[in-house]
Amino acid sequence: MKLDQSATCPHCGSTHLDVERVYETTHNGARQLFRCRDCAEIFSETRGTPMEHLKSPLSKVAGVLRVRSEGLGVRATARVFGMHKNTVSDWEKDFAQQKAPLMLYAVCHEFISPTFEGDELYTVIGKRGEPSRSEGWTAVVMERASRFIVEQRCGAKDAQLFESVMSTVAAYLEQSGDATFLSDGERRYGNTLFDLCAEVLHEGRRGRPPRVLPKGAKVRLKNKGAQASKPGRKRPKYEAPHREHPHTVQDLDSTDIHANHVEAQNAALRRRNSAFRRRANTYAKCKAGLQRTLDVHQIIHNFVRRHWTTGKVPAVVLGVIEDALCLEDLLTMRLA
Repeated sequence: MKLDQSATCPHCGSTHLDVERVYETTHNGARQLFRCRDCAEIFSETRGTPMEHLKSPLSKVAGVLRVRSEGLGVRATARVFGMHKNTVSDWEKDFAQQKAPLMLYAVCHEFISPTFEGDELYTVIGKRGEPSRSEGWTAVVMERASRFIVEQRCGAKDAQLFESVMSTVAAYLEQSGDATFLSDGERRYGNTLFDLCAEVLHEGRRGRPPRVLPKGAKVRLKNKGAQASKPGRKRPKYEAPHREHPHTVQDLDSTDIHANHVEAQNAALRRRNSAFRRRANTYAKCKAGLQRTLDVHQIIHNFVRRHWTTGKVPAVVLGVIEDALCLEDLLTMRLA
């Protein structure tokens, strides 16, 4: 058995490894045990992957995640595969841990003038109550051209939720230096982004220098809904919620200021995530469970499933990876 040249020690990160021995598994064939030359630790090739400590066939784990990503509920999936519902949740929890390193790898990629769209959707968590007090709000930010989901996070519709989402956008903005963010009606996206990355503009004039968005950053809000019927001074249909850098190129056409692509993605999410549909006693049992399903959906959407409009995986269109990944690859991939 040859040594996997990409394997590293999970304890010290060394690549100086020797094959200690090869053992046979019940369902997944032969696996290798490695010994690190530097720290002398022994570990399996599945150490640090979602398949660690799992004796179930790799194809079964991938099949469970695949049907869950197509809208089948947890209990229904457990009945189909003849297993306990907690096992389905545990497999999703282990797989969802791949999101952080995958998205960190995406942030480190060099981007050229990305356009982000922000929107939110709502579902019930636990007992139905006032939507304003619910933790079932999900903020979604998507890159327009590639349909790459930058972030989707659930929680109460407050400043903390929007700050957690827009901090990711700010990281992409710092990496690219030239980005556009568009939102339909929700002003807190632009306000939070301005608080995170605004800079002081020194013009050589007396007085306190104004704060502006960084050079190359454009934020546009499309006002709609009740704004047109309110009395008093009317807001423009398209506006920048905050002052922009004077050297930012203003090349946005009014017809391009919309969030139609992320709204279409939200409709697809309602079909593919059972927590957003009345297919159980409640839409979602808890906030942690809802976030787990959102993380699994984001991984599969970005790195596995081909988008029907582009015909490619969003991460491939964005240039983050060269070829699409499959669930079996992600289940056996050590990213942490």
